[in-house]
Amino acid sequence: MLAAFLAACGGGAAKEPALDTLSAEQIFKRGEFTLEEDKDTEGAIRYFAEVERLYPYSDWARRALIMQAFTYHKAKEYEDARQAAQRFLDFYPGDEDAAYAKYLLALSYYDQIDEVGRDQGLTFQALQALREVIEEYPDSEYARSAILKFDLAFDHLAAKEMEIGRFYLKKGHYTAAINRFRVVVQDFQTTTHTAEALHRLVESYLALGLTDEAQTAGAILGYNYKSSPFYQDSYKLLTSRGLEPKVKGDGWLAKVYRQMIKGEWL
Repeated sequence: MLAAFLAACGGGAAKEPALDTLSAEQIFKRGEFTLEEDKDTEGAIRYFAEVERLYPYSDWARRALIMQAFTYHKAKEYEDARQAAQRFLDFYPGDEDAAYAKYLLALSYYDQIDEVGRDQGLTFQALQALREVIEEYPDSEYARSAILKFDLAFDHLAAKEMEIGRFYLKKGHYTAAINRFRVVVQDFQTTTHTAEALHRLVESYLALGLTDEAQTAGAILGYNYKSSPFYQDSYKLLTSRGLEPKVKGDGWLAKVYRQMIKGEWL
């Protein structure tokens, strides 16, 4: 099969002809074959790069550049993938594949977010790049996927705040824990972590003897997540101390509750 392919491109099976004797299309197709049949990403990238070098202003060079970005990403060489995608956007900003190049650039950040403990700088970069896909190419086929991944990356940031907050709570550093859970409640309200953050606020405030804040956190939790196990736990914790979920005082949680009642929260 390989011999036939090489022969069709103008060469033999024994020895590959010099690439500068082949057309842009022939070199490009060798790159595709190497990627799809041989699963050789390094070899495929070499062919695509040669198309760009030997035929820099051709349509095949444009196609080879987006394939370089795709192949680098497939090989998990994310920095190279970003550079190739950005070059495509710089050279062909109005091309029909520009949306895909922008999406690949965003993926090169997103696909490195594989665990909560990883540096959150990548998550912020992924969010920014995904937002650009959504805003610049809202009607593209990549916008819907970008929205989904944006939500997952956003949830990832909240998960990191929760992880640190639980650590502080376990160590008895209640004020530090509250600061982390507050970030989740105020800045990550649409994530899956909000109910637990409110429950942990009940625990933390009760540990500090701040009953008004604990009751208010319980009230918000009950208003939004009454069927949640976290609300059941908070309710038991409050009632065991003769308290109830109820908005009290004029702290930041009371303000959140008022915003929520007006439809400005969740």
